[in-house]
Amino acid sequence: MHGAGNDYIYVNAMQYPIDQPAQAAMAWSDRHKGIGADGLVLIDSSPVSEADFSMRIFNADGSEAMMCGNASRCIGKYLYERGMTDMTEIRLLTLSGIKILRLNVAGGTVESVTVDMLQPAVEDERLFVADKKPCDGTFVSMGNPHFVIFTNDIDQVAVTGPLLEQHPAFPQRCNIEFAQIVGQDAIRMRVWERGTGITMACGTGACATAVASHLMGLTGRKVDVIMDGGTLGIEWRECDNHVYMTGPAEFVFEGEIETE
Repeated sequence: MHGAGNDYIYVNAMQYPIDQPAQAAMAWSDRHKGIGADGLVLIDSSPVSEADFSMRIFNADGSEAMMCGNASRCIGKYLYERGMTDMTEIRLLTLSGIKILRLNVAGGTVESVTVDMLQPAVEDERLFVADKKPCDGTFVSMGNPHFVIFTNDIDQVAVTGPLLEQHPAFPQRCNIEFAQIVGQDAIRMRVWERGTGITMACGTGACATAVASHLMGLTGRKVDVIMDGGTLGIEWRECDNHVYMTGPAEFVFEGEIETE
């Protein structure tokens, strides 16, 4: 499945438990020798009564992520269209808390999903990269870490992204967003995801970028974030300080793979 081009392999772990998900993620995500994906997502039952289902996500390098907005939307579509639930509001347990998925359904098809991404945590940073050049950005936590840089050269993601992901300021590494204002409440963004590299989209990264742009006075609280793989609608509501992300989710193909 993919959400705005951010593609993952999804496994119903209630039916097919994976003993070594990190190793599976690395092997299966290989786009030349495996299935090919940005990572592996396990859909499971919830160990707590406050949530309906749970999600674990493993990046292409085997590291476990705390949250993925695009993956959470895909899970909502998966659960509903595979007949695993008839609810259009699903409580999903992640490593960064319980996220509420609101499914926008028409004719039995989930056309889009809105995710309550909860409250952001923000601080400004000035970092210095390898050539000692200062790099100003905004650190935003959406349950996982993001460093958002506004620039006229978002294609520097390929060069500066890996340097900043491993920067000493981020002992657990960081997702790096390069963003540019392209219209009224419209942002063009490219992302370097920790543990994966350049991806077509990042849901939590889009949320972090929208938060940073509003704090800098560049946009309002409701924006479109345009990424390589598609566009997400982000709203940072003043009433509850929560960030809401709306976007598509798509099935690509399904199949079987043997495990050792």
